[in-house]
Parts: sequence; structure tokens; C-alpha cells
Amino acid sequence: MQGTERNDRVCIGLLVYPDINILDITGPAELFASSGLVDVQLVWKTTTPVRTSGGWHIVPTLSFPKAPQLDVICVPGGRGQIGLMHDDETLDFLKQQAAGARYVTSVCTGALVLGAAGLLRGHRATTHWLSHDQLGLFGATPVRERVVVDGNRITGGGVTAGMDFALVLLAELFGEQEAHAVQLAAEYDPAPPYAAGRPDLAPPDVLELVRSRTAAKQEHRRQVSEEAARRLRGRD
Repeated sequence: MQGTERNDRVCIGLLVYPDINILDITGPAELFASSGLVDVQLVWKTTTPVRTSGGWHIVPTLSFPKAPQLDVICVPGGRGQIGLMHDDETLDFLKQQAAGARYVTSVCTGALVLGAAGLLRGHRATTHWLSHDQLGLFGATPVRERVVVDGNRITGGGVTAGMDFALVLLAELFGEQEAHAVQLAAEYDPAPPYAAGRPDLAPPDVLELVRSRTAAKQEHRRQVSEEAARRLRGRD
């Protein structure tokens, strides 16, 4: 075994990378850590601080070469996800870890990275609603749910769904009582001030506003996903 000595706690590795959405990673990481049953590692190519999409920096705790076999590998999302879709070093790391992991997971557009690594083929999955239709490019079955569990694949929807994803994973690992305890300790009782958190709930003008604001980025993301899907098929 390479790197850090393992203990008897479950080891969850959350991938970090430049331009990651910080809530995609910190939401689940905080809930995992608060359980006291999980060793949470932030994994990247090096342990040099990386800049998040919000402009802050986050410090990886473990580099790819030093990573042991993780019990859970998780890929959060963010605009930097686009740059990972053809990153062989990252995709190879995910494939190697997935081969021995108990669970292979993602939050938001991190699912597209799993797809590019060939890890969602034949699985039901979800991602951020703006990119949901791209899952099919990688042989996944898109499911419009907040969290989707399919065997040892667990995928969460966009950004805030990472909190729900974390609780579902904790229940899978340790039982529902532990998930309930973590939820209560965090006082996670969402009561949003507006009913606009899903495209089917948002007013039409708000939906159009978000689509127009993200159109250029989404077109780029789709092009990169299509290229990654062609590349994946070429390897079959």
C-alpha cells in the first residue's frame, strides 16, 4: 500500500481541482467529517493549493501518487470539470481507484467526469439539471432525482444536492441512524425562501434568465462531453 497508513475508518477521497465549486466539496466533506467515522481526504495531482471557482484556495491533503486504495471516490463538480474530461492522469486515477472502491460517486457535473472515465456506462445517474441530458453520451441512464443509487454508483444532482448525497452515502455505509444523527447535528432542515430550486418549479422568466446566463458555458461543456464520449467509444 502506498502513502498514508490506513486505519479502520472508512476512507473517502474527494477529488479537488482548479475551478471546482467549493460547495460541491465542502458540503459533503463537512457532513462526512462530522460523523467521526470517516477519514476524509482531498485528493489531487499534487498538494499545492488549488483555486476554486469562487476565487478562494483549497489545499489537497493527498496527491495521486500517495493515495492508498480509497473506500469511496467522489468527484465534485464545477466549471473546472470541463478541463478534466480529457485529462488522462485524472481519468486513469479514477479508473484505478474505482476498480477497488466500495462506492464510486459524484456531485453535480462531477458525474460527467465519471462518464468520461467510462465509469457510468450501464448505470442510472443524475447530475446538475443543465447538464442532465449529457449523461446519455456516456452510456448512463439519466434519472431526474436528487440522489441516485445504482449498485455501488451514487450520484448527486447540482451543488446543494451534495448534502443529500452525503447523507445517503452515510446511510449506505453506517445505517440510517447515523445519517439521521449527522443531519440533526448539522441542523440540516432546508426551508428555502423561494420555490425556485428546480426548473419545473422556477417561474418561466427565471428559467430563461438562468439558461441565457449559462448558454455559452453549457454549449462548451456539451462540446467537450461529446468529444470525450467519442474518445471513450474509440477505446472500446
